Amino acid sequence: MMGEAGSQRESDEPIFQALLTPHRSLGRRGFTVLMIAVGLVSIACGLLFVLNGAWPIVGFFGLDAFLVWLAFRANYKAAAAREEVAVTRSQLSIRKISPKGDVREAHYHPFWARFLINRHTEIGITRMAVAETNRATEIGGFLNPDDRETFATAFGRALATAKGR
Repeated sequence: MMGEAGSQRESDEPIFQALLTPHRSLGRRGFTVLMIAVGLVSIACGLLFVLNGAWPIVGFFGLDAFLVWLAFRANYKAAAAREEVAVTRSQLSIRKISPKGDVREAHYHPFWARFLINRHTEIGITRMAVAETNRATEIGGFLNPDDRETFATAFGRALATAKGR
């Protein structure tokens, strides 16, 4: 009886765990600096147009600064998405959390799961998915090519370990 409990704990021990998050090259401080710069340029150009009598144009300069702010806001909101991938000897789980907080989970048995990779000769990995008989779950779609390579190597190794290869 003691041997069964010990083997159960061993099969539930994580072989691999990863938290995948979208990369954002511009942090909050950089965003603030950028928005101040865009605002100053918009004000300076708007003032130039007002001094030359074209005052209706000023609103368009405010509009473009607002649109830049709106685009970055949407970008930062999308950065809240994440994926949690875990592999044990008895289970492979993928948990996807959308920017809105919606959670989707997929569970596979590592022995039956296949790790599918699509490659492009110039770009590298373009798509990664875990598949079983009649279903598949894409992973790391938001990662850059270098991060996809790193993840694919580590995940592939972990899946092989879980299968006992």
